[in-house]
Amino acid sequence: MNAPMSRRGFLHTALCGGVVVFAPPRAAVADTPYAMVVPGRAIEFPRDEGSHPDFRTEWWYVTGWLEQLGDSAALGFQITFFRVRPARGSANPSAFAPRQILVAHAALSDPARGSLLHSQRAARSAFDLAGAREGALKVWLDDWLLQAESAGYRARIAGAALSLDLALTPTQPPLLQGDAGFSRKGPRAESASYYYSLPQLAVRGEIAYGGHTQRREAVRGTAWFDHEWSSSYMDQRAVGWDWIGINLDGGGALMAFRMRDAAGASLWAGASVREFGQPQRSFGADAVRFVPQRWWRSPRSGATYAVAWTVTLGELRFDIEPLMDDQENDTRQTTGAIYWEGAVRASRGGARLGHGYLELTGYWQRLRL
Repeated sequence: MNAPMSRRGFLHTALCGGVVVFAPPRAAVADTPYAMVVPGRAIEFPRDEGSHPDFRTEWWYVTGWLEQLGDSAALGFQITFFRVRPARGSANPSAFAPRQILVAHAALSDPARGSLLHSQRAARSAFDLAGAREGALKVWLDDWLLQAESAGYRARIAGAALSLDLALTPTQPPLLQGDAGFSRKGPRAESASYYYSLPQLAVRGEIAYGGHTQRREAVRGTAWFDHEWSSSYMDQRAVGWDWIGINLDGGGALMAFRMRDAAGASLWAGASVREFGQPQRSFGADAVRFVPQRWWRSPRSGATYAVAWTVTLGELRFDIEPLMDDQENDTRQTTGAIYWEGAVRASRGGARLGHGYLELTGYWQRLRL
C-alpha cells in the first residue's frame, strides 16, 4: 500500500507535477478557458474585492510598518493570500478535485532578529477549510483569514512562531493602477492584470512571535493593500519583477514596478503617484527607471538581490533603502520560489519621504506564474 500523500505532495500532483505551484506544464490545457484581462472593464467596490475564480491567478497583498506601543522600534509585516486555478480539475465533480488552490504567506521583519521570520500554508479549496469568496472580500486558509468588516478589513494569522491579528482601516479612496485598473505588464496586450491598491491603511492590533517565549504585544502603524488578478501576467521573456509600494509622508502614495528580462534589463514598467488631495499621476514604461545602488547576497540560497535602489519617475526621484538587508522569503514548500520581500524607507537627498515595501522576484530562479 502506498504511504498517505502529504498536503504538499497532493498540491504538486494536482498541478500535473509542476515544480512550482503556480506553473502547470505548458502542454496542460484548462478544462474551461481562463478569463482574460481586457481594457475598459470598470472595477467596482465591494464586488471586485472578492475572488475572480475564472482567472488563473489572484492575490491579496498586505504590507506595512508597525511599532509596538511604548517602543519606537520599527517592524515590517507581510500577509499574502494567493488563489490559483489549476489547468485541470474544474470539471471534475469530486469534492476532492483541486478546482482552486489557496496559498498564504506571512512574514515579520525585525532588525533585532536580523532575518525574516516567515510562515506559509497551502491547501485546495474544499470542505470550507480554505477558500476565497466572490463578491466580497473573504479569503481564508484554516485559521488564517483576510476579510472585509464594517470599518475596513481584518487580517489574522495564527501560529506558534508568528501570530498577527490586525484591523486595517482605509483612510482614502482606492488607487486604480494603470489605466483605471487595467495594468499592462509587458509589450503584448495580453500581459496584463486588473490591479488596485489601498494605500495609507491605519493599522491597530496585536502581534506575537518568538516561539515558546512569545507574548502578545499591542501595535499600530500603516499598511498598503494590493489586489491583482490575471490569467497571463508575465511576458514569456520576463524572468521576474521589482516592485515598490510606498506610503508617503503627508498622506501620499507611490507604486512603481518593472518587469525584467534574463539580462536584467527592463522589459516593461509602470508607476503611479498620488499626493494627498491631488489627482493621480500615472507613468508609462518610458518614464520609469530602476537603478540598483547596493547588492546583498543570501548566505542560504546564494541569490544576489539589489536591496537599495534609485527609482525615477520622470522628474521625480526616490532613494530606497531597506530596514535590514536579510528579508529573503523561502516559499519553496508552497510556491517553489525564493524571493526578497521587505520593509524599506524612501528618501530624496537625505530627506525622508515615506516608508513601505520592496519586492524582488526572479533573482534566485526564473519566476513562472
